Amino acid sequence: MGDKQHILVLGIGNLLWADEGWGVRVVEDMHRRYEFPDNVRLLDGGTQGLYLVQDICDADALLVFDAIDYGLEPGTLKLVEGAEVPRFMGAKKMSLHQTGFQEVIMSAELLGRCPRHMLLVGLQPVELEDFGGSLRDISKAKMPDAIAAGLAWLGRFGITARERAEPLAAAATIASAEMALDLYEQGRPSETEACRTADIRFVGKPPREP
Repeated sequence: MGDKQHILVLGIGNLLWADEGWGVRVVEDMHRRYEFPDNVRLLDGGTQGLYLVQDICDADALLVFDAIDYGLEPGTLKLVEGAEVPRFMGAKKMSLHQTGFQEVIMSAELLGRCPRHMLLVGLQPVELEDFGGSLRDISKAKMPDAIAAGLAWLGRFGITARERAEPLAAAATIASAEMALDLYEQGRPSETEACRTADIRFVGKPPREP
């Protein structure tokens, strides 16, 4: 793949729901630690869904990081490539962003502009039901392996990422500076001030004992 080809590195997910934001955090970390050629774009896709259609259509190759419920051991990384990516994006949906992103790829296909090359680097999440929470330690520990897998895939197309002498400051993020990982974690209220889990009144009551 020549330098004129456009490559999109995309992190998707909701930063407010613990491991659900893992994909965004991975791409943030890639941005802080590595420099890429001009034809490689790193993007925080968040939960934008169909708003990402144009970004996908403009890409010749797409590298996606996301938390996916594969039904595996929590913290497991799984790589899915090519035509299999849309199917896995729709498997056991954990949130609306997965439905939206699956539709993005399908829309790009209908327009005849789907990236010719795709890789999904997915993480089996550890915890999702923690509104306002951050990544679990296991999920954080998998970020270097996920980045290494992504860089290796990009290398197949002649893309070399140059490691920065010093990582960028946390505020130099591709997302909102207020949501930078360290700042986000440090600013969280205590358990007595902020609920850690969903309200049992809305998610269902435990079964009655016989």
